[in-house]
Amino acid sequence: MAEFELRSPAFESGEPIPSVHSCEGEDLSVPLRWSGLPEGTSSLALIVEDPDAPSGTFVHWLGWGIDPAADGLEEGEAAPLEGENGFGRRGYAGPCPPPGHGAHRYFHRLYALDTEVGLEAGVDREQLDQALEGHVLAVAELVGTYKRT
Repeated sequence: MAEFELRSPAFESGEPIPSVHSCEGEDLSVPLRWSGLPEGTSSLALIVEDPDAPSGTFVHWLGWGIDPAADGLEEGEAAPLEGENGFGRRGYAGPCPPPGHGAHRYFHRLYALDTEVGLEAGVDREQLDQALEGHVLAVAELVGTYKRT
């Protein structure tokens, strides 16, 4: 079986994320594609975060309940269930590093799970992490960068 992989038609891993996906643009979620799901995958969860934020790791998107039969999420498409991002809102919040702070890295991690995540929408990162514990079959990662103009 192929390796579990996460990619985006919008940017290559390690490259800049287009501004349309940032707070300086339309703040549309990044289109994502995946392949090589491990056998036994029942659902997918997604965490997008910036470890370079001045206040520590900043959550930009928590999503779960994603159908493994789908091959991706389209630009601007919400996950079926979404948690609270670092701005205190549900759903996607694009890159928005402080001006003059240089390029930040944005880690998009897709988790292949052996079960459905039994959480209501609106939970925080800690609650999602607890729900994922012991159920992760594999993790695929895509990293993009963004620098405010």
